[in-house]
Amino acid sequence: MRSLSPDRGEDMEVAGRDVVVVAASAGGVEPLRALLSELPPDLPAAVLVVLHVPPQGSSVLASILDRAGPLKAAPAEDREAMRPGRVYVARPDYHLLLNEGQVRLSRGPRHNGHRPAADPLFMSAALDAGARTAAVVLSGTLDDGAKGCEAIDRHGGAVAVQDLSECAFPGMPGAAMTAVPAARALPVRELAGWILKQSRTPVSTEVQVRDNEMEREIEQFLRESPALGDPEGELIAFSCPECSGPIYEQRSTTTSRYVCRVGHAWSRDSMMSAQSDAVERALWVAIQRLEERLRVLERMRRSAEERGQHLSLRYFADEEERTSEALNTIRMLQSRIGGNGDTLLTD
Repeated sequence: MRSLSPDRGEDMEVAGRDVVVVAASAGGVEPLRALLSELPPDLPAAVLVVLHVPPQGSSVLASILDRAGPLKAAPAEDREAMRPGRVYVARPDYHLLLNEGQVRLSRGPRHNGHRPAADPLFMSAALDAGARTAAVVLSGTLDDGAKGCEAIDRHGGAVAVQDLSECAFPGMPGAAMTAVPAARALPVRELAGWILKQSRTPVSTEVQVRDNEMEREIEQFLRESPALGDPEGELIAFSCPECSGPIYEQRSTTTSRYVCRVGHAWSRDSMMSAQSDAVERALWVAIQRLEERLRVLERMRRSAEERGQHLSLRYFADEEERTSEALNTIRMLQSRIGGNGDTLLTD
């Protein structure tokens, strides 16, 4: 996959990091605008941007970013040649990838519940550009991008995040710092200077590692008909929140990741959030069913009372009481499960 870098194992220097990948989610539009407004028009790097947006959304983000600063920003086009001084913005419902120096779009499996997602872009950049990659993570919930930042760091790239104290939602940048302890945490006004410095500082392109599983995963994104297969990792006893298929756990020194045979992938916090959502949905279904049962029992009890059917009256009254108790219990559970918002586990 690495076409623009030297052959694996060949150690040489290039002028600087000419691939900049940026990810954001909730609270991320304004930091994105502020960041791009500070970048110079002669930036010797291409910028690829992922923002979590709903699949039915429009590509208005590109217009917003195009007006923000001197760099031309536009929705990414599949197989578009990457050029310095340009901003390529992920389209709704498409992953944005980098492959052989080209921008690629994919409707492959969601990662961390999102498409586009940060991890596929960051991992593909790590594979394709290696040490020439600089990653920036801005405001956002949970931990999409952490696995990709870890990959970029392993391949010699650099990582920076928005200062957590100024983030509307510090989950994503906080997770990136946990995955890459050497990551720089900077105010948005200083991130543009950091990017410019990275783009002008010579870096070694020696490849230290080979990520066979990650290469296979990115290749799956680029296929028209992805093939099913057992991913690396340990098969564990719970299912994918997206498709209910079996899940495999992949562990590294700083992160855990969960991947199903279809290709849906989840970080730890994203998996917890998705499972909480699934439990909450199930509890709401249970509440609706129990409320409906209460209405039926109430109707039956009144009918038995009108007809003087004392045994039936007692039965329906007892069932109504038990159902009401069960409903209150489920409502209490529903109020306690989930709702963790942007809680991030950093130990």
